[in-house]
Amino acid sequence: MPDAQTVRHAELRADTAAHSVTTAFGGTLLGLPGTHLGAVRAPQPLPRGVGPWHYWWQAHYVDVLVDTGLRSRAPVSGADPITLAEQVVRTIRIRNGGRFTNSYFDDMAWLALAALRLDTLPGPPRGNKPRHQGLRESLGRALRSGHTADLGGGVWWNRARNFKNTPATAPAALFFARTGERERAQDLVDWLNASLLDPGTGLYYDGVRQKAGGPVLERAHFTYNQGPVLGALLELGGAANLERAADLVQATSRHLVADGGTGPLLRTHGSGDGGLFTGILCRYLAEATAAPTLDTGARRTAGSLVNELADRLWKGRAVRNNLAVFPSDPRSTADENYPPGTGVELSTQLQAWMVLEAALRVVRLETDLRDA
Repeated sequence: MPDAQTVRHAELRADTAAHSVTTAFGGTLLGLPGTHLGAVRAPQPLPRGVGPWHYWWQAHYVDVLVDTGLRSRAPVSGADPITLAEQVVRTIRIRNGGRFTNSYFDDMAWLALAALRLDTLPGPPRGNKPRHQGLRESLGRALRSGHTADLGGGVWWNRARNFKNTPATAPAALFFARTGERERAQDLVDWLNASLLDPGTGLYYDGVRQKAGGPVLERAHFTYNQGPVLGALLELGGAANLERAADLVQATSRHLVADGGTGPLLRTHGSGDGGLFTGILCRYLAEATAAPTLDTGARRTAGSLVNELADRLWKGRAVRNNLAVFPSDPRSTADENYPPGTGVELSTQLQAWMVLEAALRVVRLETDLRDA
């Protein structure tokens, strides 16, 4: 059983990340009251709302605020984490031109999942409807429109409709599984298994591109592609899905790691969009750790992967202006990845926060794992 000091240390790490990210990156959109977004970089060279727009980074900002809110409603940088999450959802719509839909089906799936989790927590009512029913209906319609028979099934990556991939199909499958469209969700998982599962590694390829000469397989293995597939398999359950989920955890531990010293260390994917990838995987590895229906060995492996990465990110942090800065690569330090005086990217700091929240969940589950 983890002792109280171990749990408190894990809580301290997650709280530090939550405070540091929301303080360094969070703020209003163009000074509008009641709005909140994460700046792309800190320090922010431009007012929020000016410059590049990363819809899906903000969706994961919502998701990790929910992670924090699920365990504590204590203020984060002076505000309830769920209030901040609500504000980010509202501000995404404003910044996105007054709508939640956009051209990328993966972006929409991530936000739909985050809002669905947000609505499991107490919050301000919206008349007679669930708080984000309109959002979920709008994004659900969009995701259904992206699920076509072209290339045998799956969900298009974007509205150009020339690429079907894991990062759109897997979170869409998980959303459908969680909202009652289980047959559609299973169809999407079956397509992933038939079209994008690498038989040599047990991992999922990135996608399949439609070209004039025929389909072309994109064979990259990214950490975040494995995460939502794992989540969908666990959500759907059943012997075949759970066996595949256990195999996926083990495949991840063999093929997406480097030597971590005390155990296998999950790979990360640099900065930019890749700075989020392994944080997303760790959310679903923590879910695997908590899944009583999953093979015990797979649960333990999933927890170990999360803990090793969390330990390394924590050890590699720097402290600047009383806030933590985390490395993008756990084999390095924050000072190496982000030398003092340079800008720090939101994506990599959200990733560290996600990993530390996942590790806290794993630490709290260690008694169950030890007794299993």
